[in-house]
Amino acid sequence: MSPTSQRQLGDSNSPIEDELEEAFTRMVDEGAQRLHRAWREVLITGFFGGTEVAIGVLAYLSVLNETHNQLLAGLAFSIGFLALLLGRSELFTEGFLVPVAAVVAKRASVGQLAKLWSGTLVANLVGGWLIMALIITAVPKLRSQTISSAEHFVTAPLSAQSLALAVLGGMVITLMTRMQHGTDSVPGKIAAAVAGAFVLAGLALFHSILDSLLIFGALATGEAPFGYLDWLGWFWYTLLGNVVGGLVLVTLLRLVRSKERLKDERRDAEDPGAD
Repeated sequence: MSPTSQRQLGDSNSPIEDELEEAFTRMVDEGAQRLHRAWREVLITGFFGGTEVAIGVLAYLSVLNETHNQLLAGLAFSIGFLALLLGRSELFTEGFLVPVAAVVAKRASVGQLAKLWSGTLVANLVGGWLIMALIITAVPKLRSQTISSAEHFVTAPLSAQSLALAVLGGMVITLMTRMQHGTDSVPGKIAAAVAGAFVLAGLALFHSILDSLLIFGALATGEAPFGYLDWLGWFWYTLLGNVVGGLVLVTLLRLVRSKERLKDERRDAEDPGAD
């Protein structure tokens, strides 16, 4: 069916289906708002994102330590994603769909996207590092479990398997974001957060922020058989894999699906006075 026919059949006069139009508008509007934040707002929101994910890591480690069940611990970690959702904070890998859509629609600039990504990434790590240090001090019984969990990631060699785990990690969290922006239902958004946590943490996929917090916690014990240089050696390729998974396997396909609607947005941005 041609875009013209879809405009005639739909209630919204859009070249895409009405439900997709609602999700698209919501996504671009939110992306533009997030990208026009000042540096202070980006850093504070990212800092809280790191602290809230760390609380999810606390739940994950506690359940894993008691049950030794990775899947159950993954469900416990959903507390972190629920805190992100309901607290309106920001995780670096959540910025692969919504802000990028706003940039492609010419509602914001590439420079603003770079500010959001860099500021959120650094603030996530700083906030998470602080809370993980507190967790290790407050709950010493989790020291051994934290080191054991962290070793799974930080000692992984660069290989096809580790890269695939990182790509899947980026894909899963970006898919979670896509699901949350596809509905106005709060229970639906919560279900997406729980599902994302279950797959990401329950299956031990590689995630640049989540797993870094595990590694920071292990380092805070002073007993870890690795150091910050080992973390960096793992972090760079995991970050790259997350970006590829989120941008290529989810965001790009989503944008291609809405290309006609993006053309409308870009046209309006270039000529605001046009009908």
